[in-house]
Amino acid sequence: MNRGGFILYGLSHTNDCLKMKYYNTDTVLFLDGEFVKASEAGTDLFGQTLHYGYGVFEGIRSYETVNGTKLFEAHAHYQRLTQSCELMGIPMHYSVEELVQLTYQVLEKNQLSNAYVRPLVFCGPNMALTSPSAVSVMIAAWPCERHPSLRPARVCVASFQRPNPKAVTMEAKVCGLYVNSILATTEARKRGFDDSLLLDLHGNVAEGPGANFFYEKDGVMYTPPGGSILPGITRKTVMEICYELEIAVEEKTFTPADLFEADSAFFCSTMNEIVAIESIERQPMKKPWNDSMSNLIRETYRNIVLDRSYSYVIV
Repeated sequence: MNRGGFILYGLSHTNDCLKMKYYNTDTVLFLDGEFVKASEAGTDLFGQTLHYGYGVFEGIRSYETVNGTKLFEAHAHYQRLTQSCELMGIPMHYSVEELVQLTYQVLEKNQLSNAYVRPLVFCGPNMALTSPSAVSVMIAAWPCERHPSLRPARVCVASFQRPNPKAVTMEAKVCGLYVNSILATTEARKRGFDDSLLLDLHGNVAEGPGANFFYEKDGVMYTPPGGSILPGITRKTVMEICYELEIAVEEKTFTPADLFEADSAFFCSTMNEIVAIESIERQPMKKPWNDSMSNLIRETYRNIVLDRSYSYVIV
């Protein structure tokens, strides 16, 4: 059951998980060893994360499954959070299992089943450009649509590139890196598109502002390799689905020009799951979505997160 009292706002294409006020007077979150009211929680205005974006975070989904409320790939997400801390030199004093159990407590205290969970590791006051000593851990959650009802996305190619992987740590989910994503999304909306594809420094397709990318051509699924992308947990799940369904999947570099002959394409992320792409720079996909392998992958993914078997989609 999800509590009410949340106020909606935002664009029609945006997932409802992102369109709402994230807490009300009853909302409880975990912060530095305690469960506190979100409306009473605070942070130091001289924090290093606030000033420099030096912090890490995750996005996790919980679902009301056939076996009760379940966090999807919670251990994988918290392993990545811990790895992000290590890569960025940010102390982390909780184990993966402790973070998972704390998250279930946050869901229970807020009476949430279908929810989006935001763990955030943020740094204390420090105006120097050095690693922090004071670090806070927050886990918050809010209601989220069971499966996002997003129309197929109209996508453009962004003028912004993904950062040079030798300039930043692309494997870490770092707060400050998402300025790049905000710029690309804002540009796309101003141009009349729903979303965008960012390229790497060599002009090859990298990923969306907050999602990995796949496209289908002649019975094969293609996705960009590691390097200039965040290796997404949903991306990994999609590749596992392809192996299980005996769909050929290949990591390779490709340019935007290669996509104009694509049969289908999609973005994938924890928040939005699998989002069909209608067109790229107004060039439509070759196949109807319902006839594509991409659609089969989406339906399989939706059954997996609900703890259903592959037999629901394989006939």
